[in-house]
Amino acid sequence: MNDSQPLSESTHIELPDVWDQLDEIVKAGESEAAINFLNALPPGEEARILAQLSIDEQQAFLNLLDGEHAAWLMEALPDLQAAALLSSLSPEQAAHIVDEMNSDEQADLLDQLPEEQSEKILEVMDPEEAENVRFLSKYTRLCAGGLMITELLSFEESQTVDDVVSDLRQNAEQYAEYNVQYIYVINQDLQLVGVLRLRDLLMAPPGKRLSNLMIPSPLCVPDSTSLQELQHFFDSHPLFGLPVVDEANVLVGVVRREDVEEAGEEQAGKTFLRFAGIMGGEELRSLPLKIRSARRLSWLSINIVLNIVAASVIAMYEDTLSSVIALAVFLPIVSDMSGCTGNQAIAVSTRELVLGVIRPRDWVYVFKKEFALGMVNGLALGFLLGIVAYIWKGNGYLGLVIGGALAANTLMAVCLGALIPMVLKGFKLDPALASGPILTTITDMCGFFLVLSLAQAFLPLLT
Repeated sequence: MNDSQPLSESTHIELPDVWDQLDEIVKAGESEAAINFLNALPPGEEARILAQLSIDEQQAFLNLLDGEHAAWLMEALPDLQAAALLSSLSPEQAAHIVDEMNSDEQADLLDQLPEEQSEKILEVMDPEEAENVRFLSKYTRLCAGGLMITELLSFEESQTVDDVVSDLRQNAEQYAEYNVQYIYVINQDLQLVGVLRLRDLLMAPPGKRLSNLMIPSPLCVPDSTSLQELQHFFDSHPLFGLPVVDEANVLVGVVRREDVEEAGEEQAGKTFLRFAGIMGGEELRSLPLKIRSARRLSWLSINIVLNIVAASVIAMYEDTLSSVIALAVFLPIVSDMSGCTGNQAIAVSTRELVLGVIRPRDWVYVFKKEFALGMVNGLALGFLLGIVAYIWKGNGYLGLVIGGALAANTLMAVCLGALIPMVLKGFKLDPALASGPILTTITDMCGFFLVLSLAQAFLPLLT
């Protein structure tokens, strides 16, 4: 298995001539130069550089690397980019690389590929590695089982210190690739019964049993534990890793703090893209144009219909709008300001749902909180915009219409923005994907309606 850093130290190369150097290395076909080039890159530059190469150029560079360096490079890339590159290789080439990757990375990467393609790679892989990948693949990505690694050290409680030290020495080369902090102690049924620090092991008498040295009943989590629960755990416990057990308390892996943090950041990034209307929750510019276009158009095309519905409200009050043309200036302000306040409420509700602070059934509590906030902010914003309308046209009734419409629409937007994510969550739909567009359509329709209907009511006083 591979570590998450370059395998050797070298002086960082300077950009932007990096692509010229890379082109020369690929043309020369020099494997050693490719490895030195990779090790000399500044941290985090691998993904940026490879993203701007064609698939053929990426393949050519990857073919110059040995399995260990190629595996490290694949782990440094975003899953989507790594999967696209892996799918362009033959099953034999892909298996050679995947064999060298960490267990959690193996499962995540192959899960990105079509089942038929990933199965072909598994058939060529080392049988033990392939079996482990199949085992990890049964878990969903965002749970302890999906995030854990299986590279760990476990020994039976009846073994002695000398037994363990002898095993460590005999398998030193293999264990050197493990990120070992603790030794886990199991019973004959492979159930977790204790944990032992390496320091305590090395300082103990050779003949002492592990059962007499271990810390019994260590902290652990079920393999079904969610990412959210793992984040809460690591926030309150200063641990680097945590053992994972199945329903029978059998030790199945270790979930590391760094992997939980990385998964949380990745999930936050996907949520942000879904808020922006990117279907699939992830997009890189290295993806084919057809896929990128489809992911954006699938939601934009729906948005056209929603905007036509909102615009139809204006058509209903065409005469009012033509009589008081100043209203046209304030219509987008009212709808936009209300949309902004509503999106703030959406963001808070979505975040609280993720953190587990609220659940869909807590809608009354949420509504009360947001209603009070919507009243205060609505009146404040309505007063400010009403003053602007009055100063501009010198008509107090225009200020009343505009300010009152913004205040009412803000109150409505804040309350709906808080509740829509909870309703969607209750129906097991993704709040991040649909909340924003739904709210935008409603706030536009209501904003236009409030401004124009109030204007119609006060029309003799506005003209």
